This record gives sequence, structure tokens and C-alpha cells, in this order.
Amino acid sequence: MHSTRLLRVALYARVSTSGHGQDAALQLDALRQAARDRGWQVVAEHTDTGESGAKRDRPELARVMQLARSRVVDVVAVWRFDRFARSTSHLLEALDEFGRLGVDFVSLREQIDTSTPMGKAMFTITAAVAELERDLIRERVQAGVDRAKAAGKHCGRPLRAIDLSGAERLLAEGVGVRQAARMVNLPEATLRRRLAALRQKPIGEDAA
Repeated sequence: MHSTRLLRVALYARVSTSGHGQDAALQLDALRQAARDRGWQVVAEHTDTGESGAKRDRPELARVMQLARSRVVDVVAVWRFDRFARSTSHLLEALDEFGRLGVDFVSLREQIDTSTPMGKAMFTITAAVAELERDLIRERVQAGVDRAKAAGKHCGRPLRAIDLSGAERLLAEGVGVRQAARMVNLPEATLRRRLAALRQKPIGEDAA
């Protein structure tokens, strides 16, 4: 918890393109007003222009994070989550770091302010929802993989192209899978898998 001293705040804005209704000045004006209302001292203003929110490395955001790590500021304020973070995981990662540094985070549009008890509670809820979202995504992906495997479909890396014509001719001539694999210079397990995938049924073991 911060003392009653004047809190130092860094303001951060981002526009991905020039024009198209985006204006960093509007974001900064709202942030400056919020700082005045709260009695904060604005010590830095940083704006990334023409930078996609999906980019990991944004020069001005990097400077804001360095200010926090150097304990030059007590608060980082943004206009909206998507101006700051490229994803939910990035947001939670940054907020976790701010928490360890003792730096608060404010997002005006979402009304998140971790310097207040309500803001901390909202952050906890946001983090829980994000974790639930990750778990649901993992479950959906695994369910899809399981369904694909049950249908006999290959999951994972694309299969390397292998010419099975030689092995198939040998098998048609009565050569066993093990011997055919040696003759065409393939691992026996690989040949069995490819033939099973091709025919959609397991290849029986050789008789002796």
C-alpha cells in the first residue's frame, strides 16, 4: 500500500494507425484528467504510434515498463486494456509484475484501479476468468484431438511423404510386413502405421 505522498504516474497511449478515428491525444487528455482528479503527479507520457497491439516489442511500452522496474513511478495508467496489452495472458503477466514491484495499474475504460480494494477484487476476478478461458480452450483442443484420433485421423506434425508402392507390391506377392520393411529400407513400425492409415484398419502381425 502506498503512503500519503504524491503518487507518480506514467501515462501510456497507443494508436495502431494514423487517422481512422484513432487519436492518442484523446487518450492522453482523459488520462491527464484522471491524474488531476486523483491528485497524481504525471512524470512521464509515452505513446506508441503505428504499432500493432499484437506486437511484443513496442518501444514506448518498453520504456514505461522500465520506469516501473526502476521504481520511478508508482502507477501506470492506460485508457483501455487493448491499448496496453496484446492478449489476456500479456495483461495478467504485466499486472503480476506490477504487483511484485509495488506499482499500481489503472485502466480508465474498464474502471480497473489496483490501488483500491475494489480494483484489486476486479483484477482477481479478471485473472480467474482468464484462467477459466485457458482451461476451456485446452479442453476443446484435447476433445478435438481425441475425436480425430477416434476417427483414424492423424494429429500432430504432417506426415512425411513416403512412397509405399514398393512395399505394397511386395505384400501383394506374399512378403511379410517385417521383411517388406527391410527390403524398402523403412522401419517396420512406420510401414505398419502408414499402411494402417492408408487402409483405415490395423495390419495384422506376420505369422512367424
